[in-house]
This record gives sequence, C-alpha cells and structure tokens, in this order.
Amino acid sequence: MENYTFNSFTLQLEGLKVTEDYMYPVFFFLFFSYLFIILVNVGILVLVCIDKSLHQPMYLIFCNLPFNDIFASTVLVPRFLIDMLKSPSERLISYYECVVQAFTTHLSGTTAHTVLMIMAFDRYVAICNPLRYAVIMSNKMVIKLTVSAWGVAFVLVAILLGLTVRLNRCRTLITNPYCDNASLFKLSCEDVFVNNIYGLIFTVVLFTGSIGSMVLTYSKITVVCLTSKNKSLNGKALKTCSTHLFVYLVLSLSGLLIIILHRFPQYSDYRKLSAIVGHIVTGSLNPIIYGVQSQEIRKFISKLLHSRKILS
Repeated sequence: MENYTFNSFTLQLEGLKVTEDYMYPVFFFLFFSYLFIILVNVGILVLVCIDKSLHQPMYLIFCNLPFNDIFASTVLVPRFLIDMLKSPSERLISYYECVVQAFTTHLSGTTAHTVLMIMAFDRYVAICNPLRYAVIMSNKMVIKLTVSAWGVAFVLVAILLGLTVRLNRCRTLITNPYCDNASLFKLSCEDVFVNNIYGLIFTVVLFTGSIGSMVLTYSKITVVCLTSKNKSLNGKALKTCSTHLFVYLVLSLSGLLIIILHRFPQYSDYRKLSAIVGHIVTGSLNPIIYGVQSQEIRKFISKLLHSRKILS
C-alpha cells in the first residue's frame, strides 16, 4: 500500500535527469544563457529610458517584454541552477515558495501573450490609421494598455492557482524542474475536474484571444499594404509585422508543447527539457530580434560605440 503524506509544506523537485558527464556543461550553458538574458534585456530597458528618440508608444509597450523576461528568468533559472548541484533528495522547496514560483511562471507566460496583443494593436493603428496615431496612442492609452495586459493576466492566473491551492495534498514530489500549476494539482488525491475544466477554459480564452487579435489586426494591415502604393510603408510594415509574428509563433508553440506533454507522463523528460529550453529561447529572442530590427536602437548603439572609440 502506498504511503501518503497529507498537506506537507515541504516538497521535492524532481529536476532534470542529467548524468555527471553532462551536468557541468548543462549548468554553465544555462548559467551563461541566464547572464545573457539579463544583460541584453536590461540593456534594452536602459536604452529606451535614456534615449528620448525611443520614447514612442511602440518602444514603451515593447519594454514590457524585456521586463517580463527578466522577471521570469530570475524567478526560475537561479533556483534551477542551485538544484542542479544538489542530489535529488536535497532538492526541497517549501509549499508557499512553490505556489509563488508557479504563479510567476504562469503570469509571465500569460503576460507575454497579452503584451503581444497590445503590440499588434499599436502596429495596426500605426499602419492603418497613421494620421491619428499620435492622438490614439497617447501616453494615457499606453498606460491603459499596459495595465490591461498585466491586469488580465494577473486575474486569469490568480483564479487558476486559487483553484489549486484549495486542494488537499497527499503527495510531495513535483515531477518538474520547477513548480507550475499542473505539477501542483497533481499532488492532490482529490477530484481535480474543476481544475482541468478551468485550465482548458484558460488555455482556450488565452490562445483564442491572442490568435484572434493577431489574425484580425494583421489581416487589416495586409489589406492596407496590398492597396497602398507606398513601398516604404509596405517594407516597414512587413519588417515589423513579420518580426512580431515570429516571436508570437515561437511563444505559442513552446507553450502548447509543454501543455501537450503534460498529458503524457511517459514523455516527462522531454517536457522538462522543453520547459527549460523554452524559457531560455523566449528570454533571449525578444531583445535580439527587436533590437536588430529597430533602426532607432541600432543607431543608438552605433553612436554609443562611436563615442567610446573617440574617447579611447
């Protein structure tokens, strides 16, 4: 008969199954990836803050993405790196810390979708209604959109975790390298039907809303570009929108892959690997893609490097 520990406040993280030969290469890869994520995302935020030419709605809204990447990576990666150096029996985490980690994980992923939705709206206004762009995308509107993006994500995730926290727990092993909602409610021996239903609604609402907004805005942008004879406008729109869509596709596919693999316990190692790689890739992707495609950011970096050459 299986032994159960009811409502224990000390949980054990399973972590990645890495052999001793590969442990340090994996550790240093993740460590330097984390440093890269922090440096480039902080760098983007600093650039937008100090360069007045970047104080535009597009860049102010975009700042939510690097901030979100810093937030998510700092919550997950350092803890994961510390656990890698411990034996499996020593990878312990308190229940409350696990709940906070799960909340921040889902908040970060959901916010990435909602921020990309408001970025799509910004590009729609800029391309389809350029004469009224300054009026519509005022500082007040940027603040409203930003608060809405984080607020909607906060409410959706709070309900998601609230339904899980109410459950009694009879297990202590988190079969994941970090805490998330699915891993938490799998600790319960109670009926989790409500959790599964809300999780399904949560996923459908989030992906339907984000995909719907992308299809709607970019369809209208495509129509404008096809009917416009302005090659400069078309080129700029294509460059900006293709970048945006690429980031959205990477984010959506990595999220869907983790959700699907949670349904197949036999592929738990693949799920854990995809979860870690997903965070590293998305955290590194945003500053690289948007930094490279942004003419203003490239100009600022070139000016900064040129001034340093002169001073030296």
